[in-house]
Order: sequence, then structure tokens, then C-alpha cells
Amino acid sequence: MRKLATAVVAAGLFFGGMGVAVADSKHKLLLTDPGVSFTGTYQWQPTSKVPSGLHVKGELRDDDDADGHNVYLRSRVESYPWSRTTGAQKRNVKVDEVFADGAVLKTKEVRLQVCRDRGSLRPDNCSPERLFSRR
Repeated sequence: MRKLATAVVAAGLFFGGMGVAVADSKHKLLLTDPGVSFTGTYQWQPTSKVPSGLHVKGELRDDDDADGHNVYLRSRVESYPWSRTTGAQKRNVKVDEVFADGAVLKTKEVRLQVCRDRGSLRPDNCSPERLFSRR
């Protein structure tokens, strides 16, 4: 009887700890620049899950409807070129994307920015680059 009670307590602590670890693994994310913002969460996917990268989920917003510019989320995985997740003028766009390097099992580094596309004659304005590194 004592062994059964010990096993039940150990299992409860183990599964309770797993719940805390899962809840603790998501982090809030806020990227802003004049005219554009991204609010949401990010979480590193486990290496057993394909793709194993940075899972970003949230909302990309055009904060200045009157400026006539589009917005985008700019990302760079490892040392690959920059890529864009395009938003829309005067609207909020849901983003649910995993940024991963398909050549490796464990993506270690992702950089993100939010930007406002100001056309071809003026440079885009972007938030400071944010680096996410896997421990």
C-alpha cells in the first residue's frame, strides 16, 4: 500500500511539473516601430517535432491607417537571407509560423523585426533587430 501511495505521489509531481514546464515555455513578444507593431507569443519547438524552430504566434498590426504604407514581419533563420511575412494596410493580420532551418534538426538562432514598407524611393523603417537563441 505504501509503494502504491508513493508511486501516485511521484506521478502527480511528475505530471504537475510537466504542466508547469509547458506553461513556462511560452514567452510574450512585443515588437514595435512607428506605424507597425506585433504582439504575441514565441516558443522554441522541441527537437523531436518537425520543424524544430521558433514558433511565433500573434497579430501584425498597421498602427497608422492614414499613412498608406504596408507592414511586414522580417525574419532571418541562422545565416539564410531575410524573408518577409507580409501584413496588410489598415488591417490586423494573424501570424502563426514556425521559423526553422530545414537543413538541421535543431534551429539555434532566429532574428525578427517589424517594418513599414515605405515604397521604393524611401527606405523602410524597422524596429530594432531582436535575436532569439536556443539554449
